[in-house]
Amino acid sequence: MSEKKDLRGYSFKVDQLVDYQEDSVVSRTLVENNAGSITIFSFDSGQALSEHTAPYEALVQVIEGKAVILLGGEKNELEAGDSIIMPADVPHALRAPEPFKMVLTMIRG
Repeated sequence: MSEKKDLRGYSFKVDQLVDYQEDSVVSRTLVENNAGSITIFSFDSGQALSEHTAPYEALVQVIEGKAVILLGGEKNELEAGDSIIMPADVPHALRAPEPFKMVLTMIRG
């Protein structure tokens, strides 16, 4: 995992920015400003985020493993290389049937 705090201007491998931790969800925010944010997450097997909404659109990109995303009541099974756009104010939840990593890009405005 890269130890640089600010990676702007440096090349990196996104899947190496967060490690898995037993029974945990780990995150690392790469960019956060008025326009939005980019955050990398790792979920250990069995970890989840309960249903919630966000006031902004978001793009989820699964970069390793498999995830189940419930979006507006519809179950979506994603694996490495898959992406989904979550519309603003639509209830969603995430579950890790196995360890997985994702990039979450939130767009404000």
